[in-house]
Order: sequence, then C-alpha cells, then structure tokens
Amino acid sequence: MILQAVIDIAEICARKGVQDVVLSPGSRCAPLTLAFARHPQLRVRTVPDERSAAFIGLGMAQQTGKPVVLVCTSGTAAYNYAPAVAEAFYQNIPLLVLTADRPPEWIDQLDGQTIRQSHIYGGHVKRSLDFPVDATHPDSQWHAARLVNEALNEAYAFPEGPVHLNIPLREPFYPEEGEVFAYASDVKIIAEMPSSFGFTTEVWLTLTAELKQYKRVLVVAGQGKKDEALHQSIQNFCRVTGAVFVADTISNQQSEGETINYHDVFLGAKHLQTEPTLKPDLLITFHKSLISKNLKLFLRQQEGMAHWHVQPAGMVADTFQKLTRIIRTQPQEFFTRLNQLDSVQINPAFTQAWHSLNHQGKAVLNSFQEESPFSEFKACYQVLRNLPTNSLLHLANSMTVRYANLIGVAENGGVEVFANRGTSGIDGSTSTAVGSALSTDKLVTLVTGDMAFLYDRNALWHNYLPRTSG
Repeated sequence: MILQAVIDIAEICARKGVQDVVLSPGSRCAPLTLAFARHPQLRVRTVPDERSAAFIGLGMAQQTGKPVVLVCTSGTAAYNYAPAVAEAFYQNIPLLVLTADRPPEWIDQLDGQTIRQSHIYGGHVKRSLDFPVDATHPDSQWHAARLVNEALNEAYAFPEGPVHLNIPLREPFYPEEGEVFAYASDVKIIAEMPSSFGFTTEVWLTLTAELKQYKRVLVVAGQGKKDEALHQSIQNFCRVTGAVFVADTISNQQSEGETINYHDVFLGAKHLQTEPTLKPDLLITFHKSLISKNLKLFLRQQEGMAHWHVQPAGMVADTFQKLTRIIRTQPQEFFTRLNQLDSVQINPAFTQAWHSLNHQGKAVLNSFQEESPFSEFKACYQVLRNLPTNSLLHLANSMTVRYANLIGVAENGGVEVFANRGTSGIDGSTSTAVGSALSTDKLVTLVTGDMAFLYDRNALWHNYLPRTSG
C-alpha cells in the first residue's frame, strides 16, 4: 500500500503553485511517479537521463519563475542532479528536488542502488530535508505535510533556489488490486506571504549625501533577467548624475548608445587597465556574476574605490575585493529614489572617456568582421547580429559565451540572453535551452560549441522537443 503522505506530496505541490514536474524512470521512485503523473493539474514530462532532466527543469523554472519538481530513483541517480542543482543555487532558480531512497536501516548494507543520500547536495541547496520513513501515525503525517510546505516555501523565498527532500520508501511501490488511489482534500497548506524590502527616509538621506561626494560613478550590472522598468530607472539615474553604466551581455541591460557594451573589447588593452580617466571612485553593482574577465581585472586594480552592492537579501560576494557597503533593497527602488538628485557633480572627462572608448571598441569589432577571413568568431558575430526580435538566446559556456560578450546583443531589439554562469560548466547548456523552449512561446536560439553540445546530447533524448510550424 502506498502511503497517503507520499501521494499528497503532489497535491500540496499543485496547491502551492507548482505547474511542472520532470521525472526520470526508476522503481524506487514509482510511488512518487504515480502521484505526480496521475495528478490532473500538473504537467509531467519523463526524461531518462537525470543530468539532462535536472537542467531541463532548471530551464523551465528560469522562464516561469515557479519551482519545478524533479523526481528520481535512489542511488547515483541523485548525484546526476548535482550539476544542475549547483547551477540553480548560484543562479537563484527555484527547484524542488525529490530523491527516492532506501529506508535508513538499509544504508551501507550493500543493497542495490543504495548510497548516503541525506544532505547529498551539501551547501548547494538552500535546505535539505528528510521525509519520515513511516508516515502512518498522525504526528508523522503532520510532519510529512509540514516538510513539503517548508521545502516549497524555502524554494520560493528570496533569493530563490533549490531545496532537497529525500524520501525513504518501502515496498510495495505500486497500488495493490482494489486499492483506492486518491488525493486528500484536506492537505495541510502553509502559505508564506512575501515581504518588501525598503529603507527609512533617514537611510535614503544618508545615501544621497554620500553619493554627492563622488565624482566618478560606475554602475555595473551582473547576470539578471530582462527588466525594462529597471533599465529605465538606471538610465534616468545616469542622465541625472552623469554616471557610466556598463552591461555584460548576460545582464540583459544592454542598449545601443546608452550603455557601455564593448568594454570587453577595449579593456583588453593593458594600458587601459590603469588609465586614470577611467578610474571610478564609486562602483555600484547589482545582480549576479560577470563574464568579462577584463572588467573584473580592471575593477580589482582600482585602489581607493568604494563599492556599493544593491541586493534585497542573501549572501553577497566581494568579487572585486573592494566591497564597502551592502544596500538591502531592490535595484529598481534604489535607482528610482536616487535619480531625483539635483547636485551631483560627476567629472565629465570620466563619462566622456568611457563612451569614447565604447565607440572605438564597436568600430574595431565591426572593422575586424569586415576585413578578417571566415572563422568561428565571425560566424558567431553573424548569428548574434541577425537574431529575431523578441526571442530568447541561450549561450553555452567556454568560448561561446565569451564571444557573445565581446559582440553583444544591444543592436537586437528585445533579445533576452541566458547562460549557465552560476557554475560556468559546459554540462547542461542544451538541456537548459530545451527546458526554456518548453516553457515559452518565443523562438529560442542556442549557440553552442562542439564539446558542450556532445557532452549534453541526451538533452534531446525524450519526446517533448518543441516543433515550429510552417
């Protein structure tokens, strides 16, 4: 008999907004598979390769913003989720990872498909929980339902991320003849209301007063989703203050003529790494990682520079070794409030130097494309310059994403860029793109290299590949 507490995991997920489930075949996970596959409100897909399945789930969650449930059997199947789990952790993408397991008394007893699965993902999940092995007592049933709620609430909570629930299961794995298989109508639901992050007037006055002391302000965007309202607030801030805005391709904040898009081209010149006219006295950053090694090296060399990072919650990395202040609010709120300043005196030579070099960098890049023989870089240039508007671009790691950062997508209106830059591994690029394509009506383009593509060829080993019409 399948435990009701296991069946109700699917019901709790559906009631808390989960829409998509990715299953990988196995016998130990059969009760979970049945619970999710039979639920009328859930979209369930089966992907045999666990590593690809997890990255497909990541790509889906990346688009929907809702946790995707992953289900696998016991043993090393759970380890095959690890690359995608780590990527989701560093990209703040919500996943609920459900791993079937042997009962605890059979661990380390040389039974098949049995390893130490509890807390298997270590520090690369927001939380790791162990489901009760015998949820028949009312207290155990309450405990089981509570754990599923806690796991999903944690996945949703800012900053979002993966949560692991390890589920020991005893035989039988399938309903017996005549057994009623039904979802409880009174499952326990614990709702968590989101909070807002804001400052008092006194804090804003302090930030405003400090900002007025700086003459060379550089704003740098890390990897993030496309956000027109945020982009507009930053542009207004730069117009009012004279600050310079630098945007990597994966920041989804590039725009022609307004942002510095070709920094990876001109900062490659060693003499510019220490050029006084480019030196900021205040760096303001938001969102996640950068691609540009040239920009990172430049910022790490700037002695005496203050660094403010804007982020509502969660761990903040000191990537440039210059961090001086963490500002706990949403980036849009920060720039919107501070673009009302009326007496910031930015050094015009600083602004002019950055924009002049950006113009030269673009000219050098275009000239190179016109005069150089055919190469993989030139092929990448042609692809990125001819992407359809309002489409999605996925970039594999290694040279592909670096080429794209040199070339940029500012001239392609409405293109949103994705790349697995949480861990920057080559595994899972194709799978992530497939998951994204399964969760959007937009055209998805994947630019990849031979090694990344071959490494992840099982991304195409299933029956759900999107098909275009016409």
